[in-house]
Amino acid sequence: MIQTVTIRISPKNAESKRIIYQHIAEQLHIRSTRIRDYKIEKRSIDARSRQPLIVLQLSVAVDQELPKQTPFSPELNFVGSSTPVVIVGAGPAGLFAALRLIALGVKPILIERGKDVRSRRRDLAVMNKNGIVNPESNYCFGEGGAGTYSDGKLYTRSTKRGDVSKILQLFVHFGADPTILFEAHPHIGTNKLPHIITAIRLQIEACGGEVLFNQKLTDIKLNGDRVEGVETQDGIKIACSTLILATGHSARDIFELLERKKIAIEAKPFALGVRIEHQQTLIDKAQYRCSIRDENLPPASYSLVTQSEGRGVFSFCMCPGGIIAPAATEVGEIVVNGWSPSKRNNPFANSGTVVSVDEKDFARYGLKGNLAGMNYQRMVEQQAFLAGGGNLVAPAQRMVDFINNKTSSSLPLCSYLPGITSIPLHELLPKEISTALSKALKSFGEKMKGYFTNDAVMVATESRTSSPVRIPRHNESLEHVQIKGLYPCAEGAGYAGGIVSAAIDGERCAEMAAKSLNC
Repeated sequence: MIQTVTIRISPKNAESKRIIYQHIAEQLHIRSTRIRDYKIEKRSIDARSRQPLIVLQLSVAVDQELPKQTPFSPELNFVGSSTPVVIVGAGPAGLFAALRLIALGVKPILIERGKDVRSRRRDLAVMNKNGIVNPESNYCFGEGGAGTYSDGKLYTRSTKRGDVSKILQLFVHFGADPTILFEAHPHIGTNKLPHIITAIRLQIEACGGEVLFNQKLTDIKLNGDRVEGVETQDGIKIACSTLILATGHSARDIFELLERKKIAIEAKPFALGVRIEHQQTLIDKAQYRCSIRDENLPPASYSLVTQSEGRGVFSFCMCPGGIIAPAATEVGEIVVNGWSPSKRNNPFANSGTVVSVDEKDFARYGLKGNLAGMNYQRMVEQQAFLAGGGNLVAPAQRMVDFINNKTSSSLPLCSYLPGITSIPLHELLPKEISTALSKALKSFGEKMKGYFTNDAVMVATESRTSSPVRIPRHNESLEHVQIKGLYPCAEGAGYAGGIVSAAIDGERCAEMAAKSLNC
């Protein structure tokens, strides 16, 4: 028979199949010889007690073999001669939309403003070393989108949107470690994700799809209220009746294009703040309640949230063993983000720590209309650039100094390669942000021992948490509320955040687009 068993075991013993057999036998009150095999369905960490434990949910085969599983294989068709659907943006939403269209027998033509993964790396190196931004090729724009160089976290709460397991299986099919199928918080790593993204693109092309790099969308051609084509900055014109817009949360020129063409968009609340970096050993000690982390445990992470001054304040995109990276997409702005390699073995831990803002905040600065949130975001990023002095040097302050309105006389070592400079962030950030942050950080220190320390550094600005604009669509058809054949998709449209939820939304939009073509 197949039985479901949950065991709690030390990190060291969780690596031993023999000891796992013993735990299973004890729990089922049987001899271990009756256990033929087991399969891990889910693995998580329980760090609530002094001794952190690994929690394993297992399917156990007793007196029989585990049923053989058919290897996952995606649906693939050759679609080179079929009716095309244009997809704008080669991030997770665009790539998974393309794969789904291929499964449905529809040809995807994917246009991407940035470069392929390999070429994109050179531009990132220039950003980190010389502080020079290429507006078309950076941490946000290029093959794989922002997710390619933003850690590769695959955890999502969006289980009602679609089949999360299918997305994970697709990642494994294209080269991800199979452990992502059962880890509670699956993670690929920035060093490995680019190879997977490249494999997906090559598969799209092998099936007859097209992927065009260095082609920024400059116009959406309309015939009344219907899509009839697109045009890129090189003058390439593609006729189509169906367009999936998956441009990501930082494609401001797309929002401006839609506004000029009077295609309905609306300002959306989002969150803005700083990225905070601690020593990883401090986070390990706080979360695992130990002086030295067990080598069988991964570097610890955290998730913190509170209400401050009537606003939500929360940690965002926490990167254990990570790096703070420059994520600007325009010259003259400072934007920071975080990433981790697959081993998460860098000495620092960083996390965005952000405050919710909305239309009332935008209006305080005279910013109104559909692009008010985007212009508020840009305003703060440009002020940070001026304060930093150029070359992507970021304003920074020690945590306790920030609370005490004191300019830091020195700054700790920081993983942010373009460099940091001491600036009183309570004077740089909008008052609504700095006030809420000040109270929230004390609260976080009470929740997590050691968090509130002057050895932690705050780096401005963490501002690309989600899109400041929503492109409204119908709930059922996912089609734009005004333009037929236009499918606003994922993060850039204000409907999904993170790699997996964006991929799911891409699949859903692909299905609706194919349905509109009677495919």
